[in-house]
Amino acid sequence: MKIRDMICSSGRTGFFFDDQLAIKTNAVKDGNAYRGYPVTPGFQAVRQAGESVSIMFILEDGQVAYGDCAAVQYSGAAGRDPLFLAEDFIPFINEKIRPQLLGREITNFREMSDELDKLTHDERKLHTAIRYGLTQAALDAVAKSKHKLMAQIIADEYSTTISDTPIPIFSQSGDESQLNADKMILKKADVLPHALFNNVDKIGFQGYKLLEYVKWLRNRIFDLRWADSYNPIIHLDVYGTIGVVFDHQLDKICDFMQQLEYAAHPLKVRVEGPVDMGDRETQILVMKRLREYLEVRGINVELVADEWCNTLEDIIAFTENKAGHMVQVKTPDLGGINNSIKAVLYCKKNGMDAYLGGTCNETERSAQVCTHIAMALSPVQMLAKPGMGMDEGYMIVYNEMRRILALKDLL
Repeated sequence: MKIRDMICSSGRTGFFFDDQLAIKTNAVKDGNAYRGYPVTPGFQAVRQAGESVSIMFILEDGQVAYGDCAAVQYSGAAGRDPLFLAEDFIPFINEKIRPQLLGREITNFREMSDELDKLTHDERKLHTAIRYGLTQAALDAVAKSKHKLMAQIIADEYSTTISDTPIPIFSQSGDESQLNADKMILKKADVLPHALFNNVDKIGFQGYKLLEYVKWLRNRIFDLRWADSYNPIIHLDVYGTIGVVFDHQLDKICDFMQQLEYAAHPLKVRVEGPVDMGDRETQILVMKRLREYLEVRGINVELVADEWCNTLEDIIAFTENKAGHMVQVKTPDLGGINNSIKAVLYCKKNGMDAYLGGTCNETERSAQVCTHIAMALSPVQMLAKPGMGMDEGYMIVYNEMRRILALKDLL
């Protein structure tokens, strides 16, 4: 089977591109917009519509295999690739990449994804979003050529076993941290609520706003849950703001973590990105020490690495140094999905919990492909994506998992 043609189409993502540095410094929330001035290069506004590009391989037998190029919400921040805009990149893809793929034989995913992920232009790797979409399309093409599920291709080629149960789903609330938390509880989301604590005003003086929110959430779960068996994990993404509030003093951060543990009891707490130290080496050092502090003091809060942990190489470095208890594998940041697969497998082999994440700023297609990765590799949890409305992203991931479970033994 060969690739007869390749076609691109522009699309919208499930959320927005946000200038994270502007949000942390000058921007003011105004409804669903931000007032202020963009700071990160490439941004025309603090918040602008998210964009994607679908890459479609037309196969010899007429089937269409496709994947979506998408970049994270906070593009250009913490060492990530710059803004990904369709009008800039579709001409580039058609001119520079399409000729290399026409007539290409579909072999196996590992070979094709490695080739596509290593494509360069002017001696530089392609934008992570392009590599992300190309390798999704390659996985779909191999699956269609062999009449198998994408999860089966991954399991076959990486010597894993497709899970017999759904992978725990982590739902994200966006700024509607109470309304959407209710939705999560009613739908029995496994891990919740993310909650978007992306500036110090949301954390409050000495973290009191975050602490009050956790108390509210814990009580709300017990008030709304249908059965005593529903005990979700509370996972909070704080974008380094706890470090700012406590001047990066680890003993004070640990004191606050203990308060969070008590506020959520008996539910388990994870804190993603408690600090943002501005570079990878310092981030690893501080996350490692913070984990050690928590463990010495017997504080049962898990740290999740996100900031400055973008690439496969980053994830390996954080894992080797035990810089946190869990690593988010932020799929678009790794470029080719083959790198996300390698990252999850490396974490599992080396004692680091793997969270197959991504961004609200993806598409339904990239979420579906990532669900096949999750079911083939069994990470600790997977992000419900795209979007921040909870319902849509949760539905896409939840339903795709159950399709895989229904079909995996029939194909």
